[in-house]
Amino acid sequence: MQLEFSFIIPVYNRPEEVQELLNSFLALKTVVPFEIVLVEDGSSLTSEEIVANYKNRLNISYFFKPNTGPGDSRNYGMARANGNYFIILDSDCILPQDYLQAVCDSLNEEFVHCFGGPDAAHSSFTNLQKAIDFAMTSFLSTGGIRGKSYSVDKFQPRSFNMGISKEAFLATQGFGTIHPGEDPDLTIRLWKKGFKTKLIPNAKVFHKRRISLSKFYKQVHKFGLVRPILNSWHPETAKITYWFPTVFIFGFFVATITFVLGFKWLLLLYATYFILFFISALVKTKNLLVALQALLAVTVQFAGYGWGFLKSTFFVTLLRRKPEIQFPQLFFKN
Repeated sequence: MQLEFSFIIPVYNRPEEVQELLNSFLALKTVVPFEIVLVEDGSSLTSEEIVANYKNRLNISYFFKPNTGPGDSRNYGMARANGNYFIILDSDCILPQDYLQAVCDSLNEEFVHCFGGPDAAHSSFTNLQKAIDFAMTSFLSTGGIRGKSYSVDKFQPRSFNMGISKEAFLATQGFGTIHPGEDPDLTIRLWKKGFKTKLIPNAKVFHKRRISLSKFYKQVHKFGLVRPILNSWHPETAKITYWFPTVFIFGFFVATITFVLGFKWLLLLYATYFILFFISALVKTKNLLVALQALLAVTVQFAGYGWGFLKSTFFVTLLRRKPEIQFPQLFFKN
């Protein structure tokens, strides 16, 4: 099959990020043709003027629609794209120059109907953005699930950097209305229909993420709320490791209390973990301030996700409440 690529980019009130992303498209080093489909999801601060400045330099289409969430906006873009293979990006990403060529080479070598790529911190990012990036990608915090090693079938692509064939999109009808969590839900439904997924390690993007710890907390808290919902929809994918952040935070409080009572060994284990995490961040980033902020970021990450996971488990798993009613903020209406 001759691959024809369409980049699908939903955006909500982020014109400056769109400009950075489109500039990175201009810098791509590839002979592979592509189009860009940018879907404005009911923004009050639109990117229309920004996009107009690139019309003569990029094959780009711009659509404005009412706010129905990123998943539905991606579906909207894929339904209107001309290509037969869609690459989905978040608007807060920047592409390295070899991105598209890496995707094309990998799919030509071993074709799959869905792929994901890792994310990294750009040199221009703030110290906090780099710290959050490390917390979200380190093996010591996420176990490498966001794409640090080669894998086929078991890798769950994330929609900030994800490819899906037109055939797979039509077979699954794309993303659901839950957000976040729409990307693992789609991946699991793809597996159930027999489609394979894989990680393309060289197809990385520079992902800005949240710019404050409070926004980061809200994001990971939602991740925690979503996971038990996905487990209820797809029970065969539930893993004991999803409990790790909840157990980690609960254990920390227990360790603090037992330390006061004279039992020091448990808190020493936590101290050892944080020291190892700090050293790992320092070696990776070569920046003392980033390494220190990474300690804050990973604490926020565990606390936000852990509390969200516990709360959702209580209401959805134990009390059997309907997720759409218990957590309406996690669902968009098309």
